[in-house]
Amino acid sequence: MTTSLFTPYSIKDLQLKNRIVMAPMCQYSVLAKDGIPNDWHYVHYVTRAVGGTGLIIIEMTDVEPDGRITDYDLGLWSDDHIPAFARIVQGIHANGAKVGVQIAHAGRKAEDAAEPVAPSAIKFPGDAYKTPRALTTSEVQDRVQLFADAARRAVQAGVDTIELHGAHGYLIHQFQSPLTNKREDIYGQDLSRFGVEVIQAVKKEMPAGMPLIFRISAVEYADGGYDIDHAIELSKAYTAAGVDLIHVSSGGEGPAGVRKPGNFPGYQVAFARQIRDALNVPVIAVGMLEDPALAEYVVGNEDADLVAIARGLLRDPYWATHAAVAKQHGDHDRHIPEQYTRAY
Repeated sequence: MTTSLFTPYSIKDLQLKNRIVMAPMCQYSVLAKDGIPNDWHYVHYVTRAVGGTGLIIIEMTDVEPDGRITDYDLGLWSDDHIPAFARIVQGIHANGAKVGVQIAHAGRKAEDAAEPVAPSAIKFPGDAYKTPRALTTSEVQDRVQLFADAARRAVQAGVDTIELHGAHGYLIHQFQSPLTNKREDIYGQDLSRFGVEVIQAVKKEMPAGMPLIFRISAVEYADGGYDIDHAIELSKAYTAAGVDLIHVSSGGEGPAGVRKPGNFPGYQVAFARQIRDALNVPVIAVGMLEDPALAEYVVGNEDADLVAIARGLLRDPYWATHAAVAKQHGDHDRHIPEQYTRAY
């Protein structure tokens, strides 16, 4: 294999020291309920930079208060949020990593919203959820602008990239799915339209050299849900609108039906490979890839350009350093923080 986990990677102006991405994972730790990152978030993310991760994607960060999964989530709906995000970005940069933020809206999955909103008034199953109100056409357009405003604030905070959350049953996903979008207006006639408009609006707020990442659910597991062919068509529309890199996950739109998600290491890698091959665009694979040998294989086999580690990085902030040591790369010493070298 000519490409390894520790081969540098570049896309547009983003230059990464390795192929390891920290997947965005909600911390539900904004105790003040104001959407502003606090010391927990600072330590959480900067520690992963110290641990050698190439790209850190800050957890789902919402474009309006009622767009949060819970009131304990991050937000970028106000300029007041910028300084705390900038502090995290500066700490990550000081420790050799690059950073992005995942911008999102929970839609019908906003548990603490008094009245969640969605493409259609279809409730997410479960006692934690309320029946949402269907957005009017003009309100949909207002949400597009909220995404753009959040992107502008992320750029002001100094991020290196932005990820749009179009997976796991949140608002963009709700618009792109025939299960949850029963609209009769322009946003129902073309299931990719909302996502395309968000992408175009966000790109206008980003520097030309900053890549835009889009996270997509490649398949849905609920009965009647879409399959990989639909995700590929969506991805074509999204890349045409300006997406540079696709982060390939699956599911999240509702309880699984006859089709069940895999529960084994690498179960989503085939989806990433299919999208990569169909579109000839770079992809991030994610899903139980914390075995360094498996992560190395995914990159070396060109199934994906980057691998995102989720729970593995919750368990071990120094996953990247330990992977370098375990794989015995010839220059693995350079992946160990200088202050910690005597421990190795």
